[in-house]
Amino acid sequence: MLKIQRLSFSYGKRNVLSDISFEAHRGRILAVLGPNGSGKSTLLRCLTRILHPRQGEVLLDDQQIASFSAERRAQWIAYVPQKLDTAPLSVFESVLMGRKPYFTWQASTTDLGKVETTLHRLGLASLARRPVNQLSGGECQKAALARVLVQESKLLLLDEPTSALDLKNQVEILVLLQEIARERNLIVLLTMHDINVAVRYADRFLLLQQGKLVGDVMRDGLTPELIEKVYGLPVEIHTSGQNISFIIERLKTCCHEHK
Repeated sequence: MLKIQRLSFSYGKRNVLSDISFEAHRGRILAVLGPNGSGKSTLLRCLTRILHPRQGEVLLDDQQIASFSAERRAQWIAYVPQKLDTAPLSVFESVLMGRKPYFTWQASTTDLGKVETTLHRLGLASLARRPVNQLSGGECQKAALARVLVQESKLLLLDEPTSALDLKNQVEILVLLQEIARERNLIVLLTMHDINVAVRYADRFLLLQQGKLVGDVMRDGLTPELIEKVYGLPVEIHTSGQNISFIIERLKTCCHEHK
């Protein structure tokens, strides 16, 4: 289990995260939602120790992440940022770097096999020899995901993992994340802007506003009142089977006015 206790972070005198506490469990996807500037990406970077919180604790399986060595942190925590590294490596080489925490000088046959298996699973096998810096945005994002999947960590942190993907690839990636979370009993945290997409695939939701946690809910806790509080827009919720869609009234009204 991942446990966050009273986490706060500041850039100088500007508070970005204030007194954040929550828990995340294995085998589930936790989506972090909120408007731009609410602290979503900063939260993930604090969990990876790229940024050092001003106060608070981050515990993974009851152990403080702050006490981990760099090698141990790389084995336990995998992270995909919004801005991806496009170093002039082949896709295969880039994904193999996800195995680096497990070998010193040379990758083993097992390491190479894990890379090949993951590339096939993500539909990237045909691109294995192509340089990463020659991929499309969507292909690059899938290669980054492949890299963290071969890392076989306990905690997977993804910052806007579907932002560069078309609808078909969004669905494929999010279904894959659901499967991987359950198969490997992983803790998966991801940030998303699209509530309609998040609500289809995440199990639980954290809602941030101006650096404060204003909601920690399951799907049925995403009420119109909570969404309006966070985003400042009135919404209607339409339910169809297990799927929930949000319709922003102002946009709907605007469309009616132009008919």
